[in-house]
Amino acid sequence: MKKLIILSLVTMVVLFASPSSYSQADTLIQVCSQHLAPPYISDGQQYRALLNGDEVAEFHATFYGGSTYRLVGCSGLSDGNLVFTVYDKERNTLFSSKDYENTPYWDLKFSSTIDCIIEAELDSKNLESGFAILLIGFKQ
Repeated sequence: MKKLIILSLVTMVVLFASPSSYSQADTLIQVCSQHLAPPYISDGQQYRALLNGDEVAEFHATFYGGSTYRLVGCSGLSDGNLVFTVYDKERNTLFSSKDYENTPYWDLKFSSTIDCIIEAELDSKNLESGFAILLIGFKQ
């Protein structure tokens, strides 16, 4: 079991260190960015994680009251490969793309400022492993 864990860690380090993995993530960011067009502009952050199987990535974001945000989630070169779910601090579900056929983006408006947890996971029907990319934009 220890050998399997060590082998997995070494594989992850090699994948993250290789230029091709960075290139793959950059390509996916370009694909995701197509859903973040005017009147939405990026917050400048790129949330990314390499996922295998049923792993779940967790990201944290603060959304300010009175603003409209667009969340964009991608994995692979086609839409619908990533499930992303937005929770409040108490883990109450605010939105899940799973409820909308894994839509690649969703617009959210908050009446007051809120800290959120965003989880991203691969749709196991479409992908076994890959990068999860999440972009957040706000409406101008």
